[in-house]
Amino acid sequence: MILPGMASYRLNTVNSKFAALALVVAMSGTGQVHAQSQVPGTVAEHACLGQAQCDHEILVTARRQVEAVQDAGIPATVLSGDLLAGLGVTDPRDLTLLVPSLTVQPVDISTSFSIRSVGALAINAFQENAVTYNVDGIHFGRPSAPAGTLFDIERVEVLRGPQGTLYGRNATAGAVNVITRAPTLGETSANLMAELGTYSTRKLQAGATLPLGNRAAIRLAGQWSRHDGYLSDGYDDEDIAAARANLLFAPRDGMELTFSADYARIGGRGRGAVLFPSDRTPHAPSPDQLIGASDPRITNILQDRSFSLFRINPALAGFSDEQIRNLVSVPLDDGFQRSEFWGVSARLRDNLGFAELSAIVGYRKSSPDLLTYNPGFPSRIVEDSDQFTAEIQLAGDANDQLGYIAGVYVYGEDTSSFNNYDQGALANPEYRPELETRSIAGFSTLTWRLSPTLQLLAGARLTRETKSLNGLIGNRTAFNPDAPLVPITGERQDNRLTWNAGAEWNLAPSTLLYGSVSTGFKSGGFFPSSGVNQYAPETLTAFTLGSKSEFLDGSLLLNIEAFHWRYRDQQISYIGPVEVTPGNFGQAGVTVNAGDARISGAEVELAWSPSSQTLLSADIQYLDAEYRSLVYDAISAGGGPLLTTCDVADAPRQASPPARLFTVDCSGKPGLNAPRWTANLAFRHGIDLGNDLDLVLSATSRLESGSFINLDYLDDQRREAYTVTGASLELRRRGGPWSIRAFVDNIEDSTVISAGLTRPIINVSLLSVRPPRTAGIRLNLRFGN
Repeated sequence: MILPGMASYRLNTVNSKFAALALVVAMSGTGQVHAQSQVPGTVAEHACLGQAQCDHEILVTARRQVEAVQDAGIPATVLSGDLLAGLGVTDPRDLTLLVPSLTVQPVDISTSFSIRSVGALAINAFQENAVTYNVDGIHFGRPSAPAGTLFDIERVEVLRGPQGTLYGRNATAGAVNVITRAPTLGETSANLMAELGTYSTRKLQAGATLPLGNRAAIRLAGQWSRHDGYLSDGYDDEDIAAARANLLFAPRDGMELTFSADYARIGGRGRGAVLFPSDRTPHAPSPDQLIGASDPRITNILQDRSFSLFRINPALAGFSDEQIRNLVSVPLDDGFQRSEFWGVSARLRDNLGFAELSAIVGYRKSSPDLLTYNPGFPSRIVEDSDQFTAEIQLAGDANDQLGYIAGVYVYGEDTSSFNNYDQGALANPEYRPELETRSIAGFSTLTWRLSPTLQLLAGARLTRETKSLNGLIGNRTAFNPDAPLVPITGERQDNRLTWNAGAEWNLAPSTLLYGSVSTGFKSGGFFPSSGVNQYAPETLTAFTLGSKSEFLDGSLLLNIEAFHWRYRDQQISYIGPVEVTPGNFGQAGVTVNAGDARISGAEVELAWSPSSQTLLSADIQYLDAEYRSLVYDAISAGGGPLLTTCDVADAPRQASPPARLFTVDCSGKPGLNAPRWTANLAFRHGIDLGNDLDLVLSATSRLESGSFINLDYLDDQRREAYTVTGASLELRRRGGPWSIRAFVDNIEDSTVISAGLTRPIINVSLLSVRPPRTAGIRLNLRFGN
């Protein structure tokens, strides 16, 4: 028996080229997704249950060519658009529990990505991600820009390890490629997803393809998603509205021209935080109560003079209780987001006979505008960014044995920003940077097919990137209330050659062995300071060995990957000292080359179909990440001791009292966001109810060991080991256009830290958490061909 509608990617037991086997992840929630970590190149929702003849393979364009993932020697995870729509995914942050090696952290305006502990905490306009985020081939340079992009998706590809050859810019740790659904000539179709759930969740996603004659077609799509805040003060809500249009022309066979336009508006109150109990805050309520930071039960604690800062600092000894309260700004309930993002692009694909020509140009506008209390104090941020990208490439075969891809890439970005971080009377930094980035790169890859079963691969990319900074910075405190804004400037250029080399051997018709060495780099940049304000590039070299195998006539899949990464000159972002005028330091987002790390581990992915109605899968990753060197400067605005478990000494330079500078050495500490063990387990079973109805039962669990999320390495900034389980029941009419699913996520109602920084001045842990238990019902409709 086949369960229609459960499979569009098929097991091919006839020719042993099945797309792969894994479980449907049928659990999701509002903003929370608990899903099976997919076998590389598979989508858990799309397994062909017991069907002998299968007509689809899971394809990927990770290497700028279409190929089946099981036939490609690359570490990658692929999520289908049907899976994402079925789970109600509306934001890139939802990918965290779908991909085993990916961590997506929401910080203020930004969406920060890391893969296997390698990433950048994007905390202001100066920051860029170390995992490149691309939509239909357009690189999104702004960390805020990915918001509102995950709807009407064909697939999402998550590439693990540096992508320094084909993707290049800021792909130190990997790449997230989003491929949207494209129009198809002659097709008339439509789809709709509607969801209602707890926390007043309302979601709609819809798309439609219409033919425009024989040589053109258009696809229109949109999403609208809202839910109330998860926290007691109304924060951690969602308000997204977005739309996209793709217009396809095919003036002749072999040639396609696609024009795209998209728009997204992000509203609501934004991210919130909860206060985690510690020896500094023994009376803090349990985080499980989800009491938001602007709740009086929290703000009263934050302004208590019992904090050690106020007790031990002689300069503050004579301050009254009211004065002490004024020294510390606390969250209020007036936070908001009014952010807009839009872009246009044009893509050309032309079969020239001897090769295929591809070209793409795009313009993007990012305009975040928000007042956030996510770090524990008011942060007013306004940005305006203009981005232009262009790429042209040629792919073909020089002869029967040699294939090639060659291209040129150009990137330009201009960003202006206003940032004010009012931490209280001791620190109130403001900066207004004007940033300009220009990057140009040439790249090429070669594939030598030495035999039908063995091929060698090599590639290189030469990048030249220039950046400039002009702006103003100031820090008005109770000790210097009339401090002026002073100029900040900078110029830098980074040139770097990145490369990769690898081999793939088809040991048997159903077994692929592969190995590679690849490099990546992320250019240097600036942070807000009138003194030293630059950091150098970071680099990563990755060694990978892996195998992809099928057994038992295609009912069992086993993929194994072992890796070792060498990470040099790591760019660390944190709240640290910025020099406003000589000797006058404030606190703001700082990036420095603080660390060298070694990251090793292995990932085993197993999927088994014991019968045509049942699927089981497991994805287990072991990760050993350690900083060989991690040294940086920190500031105490009130002059008190730092709160950290790392080694601390007085810094060579000192600040004007009461501030004090320290050098912090965390060498030997584990990597951040680097759990030693991660496992994703899933089960799915289909039941024939008769009358062409099928009931699908699903359950998934994610198990993760503990890991630190902050450079202070405090116990209350450690994400403890947790288990998150989801379950669902889905009713489908066989061959029909509809399915309806009831789901519950985070059955355990686990409180899991997602991100956070130490609240300056008082050194307490105000952290963001992932969504609590959520439940709902979701309807999916599909019409046409």
